[in-house]
Formats: sequence, C-alpha cells, structure tokens
Amino acid sequence: LVNSQRANQFDWGSIQWLVSGDLMKNAQITFGYVQIEPGQKNPKHYHPNSDEVLYLLEGELQHSLGEEVVTLQPGMAIFIPQGVAHDAFNAGTSTARMVVAYPTGDRQMVPLEEGEDS
Repeated sequence: LVNSQRANQFDWGSIQWLVSGDLMKNAQITFGYVQIEPGQKNPKHYHPNSDEVLYLLEGELQHSLGEEVVTLQPGMAIFIPQGVAHDAFNAGTSTARMVVAYPTGDRQMVPLEEGEDS
C-alpha cells in the first residue's frame, strides 16, 4: 500500500505521516518523515501515550531531551521516552531530514509551545 498523504507545513518545516491509525485501519505504529529548515526548531512538546524514535537522515540537529541537549548527525538515532519534553533545533546550513516512529497507531502530542498542531 502506497501512501500519498501530503505533508503538513509549518513555519519551521514539515511532517508527512506515512503510517498511522488515522491513515490505515488497525495500524499499531505511527511512522513519518520530518523536515526542519536551517535555523528553525519545532515547538517543545511531549507524547503522553508512547515513546518515540527519531533517525536523522540528513543535516544536523541539537535535540533536547528533558534538560539534556544532544547533537545528532546523519545516521544517528535518539530514543525519546513517553512523557519527556523535547524539541529539535536545526543548527546546520541545510534542511534536516529525519524519520520518526511511535509504537502506537494513535500518536498523541501535547504542545508546550505554539506552532505545531499535528
């Protein structure tokens, strides 16, 4: 099954959901493609119902995880536990591209800053 879901555009970049319970009945995973533009960050948020894994394909990110900040380069992954506040800042000069996965078809997100609805 090929998903042609359009990306959700934000001031900081975009999210394209490829698999989720909303897109595919009974899906038990959420999987997406995210882009963050240079000098931009997504709003700080947390997921009350699932962990998250982010794998960086291209670019560079300063990714917060609670009070810690981790520098991610292409080929690196970060595990974000359920309920931990996080965001990602693109400190590089090119678009940061990554894939994200959640072990639930019903990814929930609680924003702690304005700017993300999805």
